[in-house]
Amino acid sequence: MFTLAHLSDLHLGPLPAGSVRRHFALKRTIGAFNWRLNRHRQHSPAVATAVAADIMDFAPDHVALTGDIVNVAAHDEFPAAARWLRSFGEPKWISFVPGNHDTYVRMDWKHGLSHLADYMRGDMRVALTQTTPQISTPFPYVRLRRNVALIGVSTAVPQPLHRAAGLLGGTQLESLAVLLSDLRERGYARVVMIHHPPLPGLAKPRKALLDAAALRDVLEREGAELVLHGHNHDHMLNTLNSRFGTVHVLGVPSASLLNSEHNPAAAWNLYGIQRQGGKWQIQVTIRSLDTVHRHIGTLTEFALSS
Repeated sequence: MFTLAHLSDLHLGPLPAGSVRRHFALKRTIGAFNWRLNRHRQHSPAVATAVAADIMDFAPDHVALTGDIVNVAAHDEFPAAARWLRSFGEPKWISFVPGNHDTYVRMDWKHGLSHLADYMRGDMRVALTQTTPQISTPFPYVRLRRNVALIGVSTAVPQPLHRAAGLLGGTQLESLAVLLSDLRERGYARVVMIHHPPLPGLAKPRKALLDAAALRDVLEREGAELVLHGHNHDHMLNTLNSRFGTVHVLGVPSASLLNSEHNPAAAWNLYGIQRQGGKWQIQVTIRSLDTVHRHIGTLTEFALSS
């Protein structure tokens, strides 16, 4: 059995002093004001560290981190996030895909996500990829771990004020279709890592994946065993029927959330993936924070099958 941990939306604080002021952008400034007014009370660095420690105690074979490690993409947030991530684990053990907060405003790669580059590099040659001014590591990327293929795609593109949408684009969609077909024929369990919920209707329009319908079509045509996402800060389980079996789509709450009226407390998912009887069987364990006792325990367990 291959074990995979999934966490998302760390929103690591606190905001570095003076960083927003030194590198002015209107959206970043408004986001920082919102953080200091409200969000800093919801997201706790101590909770994020406790979740990481809980994952390390389980010692999974690999970790999928599906975006929003920072808050307003202030320059000094990224070195701090990189230090936190290195204390959690090595790049070969953790695969990261960026979220909308990681590309909150337009900025050069060298000032932002370059600090996390080693967590976004694949070990399989991918013929068709894309880069952007914000993200210079090619997407999609693939990491092969025993009989599991982890496919990272990026939906992170800078958005106007009051929008948090995502976009894959034609290049990634075309490449993903080829990868899913090839990896299925080679016998891998295919795990797609994405920040935004990947199917139409799973997020409000201003926060949705703009080409979710096109991604749904790719998944229906080529299949996948798991699609892991974040963004909605909620426990989510959806399914999609493909030509090659059921696609299970799972989202997790923010891994740092301590206090919110609208979303559940911090949690992470553990997946046990194995091939049995010609199908992929997936055992899911949801680990969640008890905000009263400040303890992380098992919330529920269930099984999925392709």
